[in-house]
Amino acid sequence: MNRKDNRENRDRKGFTLIEVLLVVVIIGILVGVAVPKLSGRVKQTQIAGTRQTIRAISVAIDVYEVDSGKYPSSIQNLLSSSGEANWNGPYLKDGRMPTDAWGNALQFSAQGSGYKIVSGGPDGSIGGSDDITN
Repeated sequence: MNRKDNRENRDRKGFTLIEVLLVVVIIGILVGVAVPKLSGRVKQTQIAGTRQTIRAISVAIDVYEVDSGKYPSSIQNLLSSSGEANWNGPYLKDGRMPTDAWGNALQFSAQGSGYKIVSGGPDGSIGGSDDITN
């Protein structure tokens, strides 16, 4: 080897265009595989989060029932008293109404000796097959 070959090898720094393109293609393949799998997880996580919110409201309603002897007529009764003798609220954290994972209000209805809490689910409309309830 002569001095000229050594100098050319030392001066060659960085990546070739082929190397850069190969890395970009590999990253594209990884993203193409990962994104669809992760996007399905987002919906599952939102559904699980909404179920947890409904459970927390159910606990608050049960505590309200223990204190006042009856279920609330409205979910607003968990935030402010409407004249109940033993009201010890607010029963919801931070004194505000929770929403589902999509930002929609949850619907509450007293039903005889029980109650029902409903989220419209991903489509936001109550009455569909994707509704989430207690």
